Amino acid sequence: MKIEEQITHAALSAVKELYGTEVPATMIQLQKTRSGFEGNLTLVTFPLLKTSRKKPEDTARELGEHLKKNCKAVEGFNVVKGFLNLVVAPAAWIGLLNDIHADEKFGEKRLTADSPLAMVEYSSPNTNKPLHLGHVRNNLLGWALAQIMEANGYKVIKTNIVNDRGIHICKSMLAWQKWGEGVTPEKAGKKGDHLIGDFYVAFDKHYRAEQKELMEKYTSLGMDEETAKNKAEQESPLMKEAREMLVKWEAGDSDIRNLWRTMNGWVYAGFDETYKALGVSFDKIYYESNTYLEGKKKVEEGLAKGLFIRKEDNSVWADLTDEGLDQKLLLRGDGTSVYMTQDIGTAEMRFKDYPIDKMIYVVGNEQNYHFQVLSILLDRLGFKWGKDLVHFSYGMVELPNGKMKSREGTVVDADDLIEAMISDARKTSDELGKFKDMSEEEKNEIARVVGLGALKYFILKVDARKNMLFNPEESIDFNGNTGPFIQYTYARIRSILRKAAETKFTVPATLPDDAPLNEKEIQLIQKMNDFGVAVAQAGIDYSPSGIANYCYELTKEFNQFYHDYSILNAESEEEKSVRLVLAHDVAKIIKNGMALLGIEVPERM
Repeated sequence: MKIEEQITHAALSAVKELYGTEVPATMIQLQKTRSGFEGNLTLVTFPLLKTSRKKPEDTARELGEHLKKNCKAVEGFNVVKGFLNLVVAPAAWIGLLNDIHADEKFGEKRLTADSPLAMVEYSSPNTNKPLHLGHVRNNLLGWALAQIMEANGYKVIKTNIVNDRGIHICKSMLAWQKWGEGVTPEKAGKKGDHLIGDFYVAFDKHYRAEQKELMEKYTSLGMDEETAKNKAEQESPLMKEAREMLVKWEAGDSDIRNLWRTMNGWVYAGFDETYKALGVSFDKIYYESNTYLEGKKKVEEGLAKGLFIRKEDNSVWADLTDEGLDQKLLLRGDGTSVYMTQDIGTAEMRFKDYPIDKMIYVVGNEQNYHFQVLSILLDRLGFKWGKDLVHFSYGMVELPNGKMKSREGTVVDADDLIEAMISDARKTSDELGKFKDMSEEEKNEIARVVGLGALKYFILKVDARKNMLFNPEESIDFNGNTGPFIQYTYARIRSILRKAAETKFTVPATLPDDAPLNEKEIQLIQKMNDFGVAVAQAGIDYSPSGIANYCYELTKEFNQFYHDYSILNAESEEEKSVRLVLAHDVAKIIKNGMALLGIEVPERM
């Protein structure tokens, strides 16, 4: 039984014995004793005063005396106003350390046959351009959230919805037809997603030139600038061709569909390389080209049931005014679908595929209203998780030189970013002399692990709801709240354990109850014990940053301990055993915690 559980159980017995009343466990409030006060855990007596009918100090004193006498986990106590500060017995700390040591997945819940199923949707790329920095944040948040939900006892399905249809796709296809000269990724020596992205940018370049020419023509005829602009957009030959291509696609034109399949295939191959480099994957991928048809069917069903309304122009709407919102378009007058329709269709397909208990969408905060509406619509359509769907809303990634614009080709490309981070990690590690006695292969592998660790940690340590400024130089620092700092501490601990093994000193499986402990070691055990709390809270808050910052705090705590106390040169064999167990378990929790964030840790660096 955990220390907190032992004390809570004993405190409940004390209240019953001292005051003749049974109280719920929620009234026993334990928290860490504040710095500067003697004790490890503090029991707040104020909720118990109605039961004790005594002053806070008297209540605390009586409970303290009872606990010291009847609870083995309590060695002593002191009272500060209405706060009962408890000194936990060393044997209880050793028992807790043994529990941590015996559990390879300490702090994480186990899956059972009855575990609920959570589906996490992330990535959601368009097939007209490569992944960029914004996608990187989305993918890293989605992957980390999936791991955190699993650590909280959920079966997890990681899913992606690919935006593979629409006018933006036709723009790339048309540009390839006009200016591609039959180029393929192999001929160009380029990843497929980058090649298609080039044609998307090319379309925009030609379209802008065309717009400029048309506007000059219309203004010369006496039109004002706004009218000329609108007419130029309507009359643009390029945009007309793109719209005609979309109509042909919708009608199933074989030539257009074949080109679409070919070019999307190039993009998917490119995406797969980027996903692999980022260390993310999916259990199931859905495509809008399939889901929009399901969505149209579902909307028609809702219309037949009176859930939606059809207007004079034949368009279908959801009236949400009773929810304090407006009316929402679901089908245009010509029968074509909108994004909301597609999301309804995707939900229908997913619900048929899996018994979903919780649905989590990882999508930027510019879509907050969209998901507010989607939740209401799915609930009306009978999806059991509709009302409680989770929109994991996150802020945008900003850059020192402004926001990204994919049409103009000024995005921070995900592949370029990954390559640069690995290169910077290699350069920084070389400069700091961290690659001594390593083969070139090992240097490259550590540079990969450290570079990606720096990128992932820097993004994930920030509260996801906030906009963030990504600074590669800060992220690669080996000091401070960074991935490399935590990774380096892990590698240092592993080095200590290897040196112990070389001297034939084995880390014991368990420690005796009377094993020696100092105050710093107790603090370290207490910090390790907080991992389970951090995992549970990250699951409640949907907050990878909680795990990142816990890993940093644990790493700092260990480094302070290591600065003050020798492990391999401890004064006694008993102290050495305790410290090796501590080091082993700190490393284990760091590794497991960083794994929840999708971050690897190197055995040496």
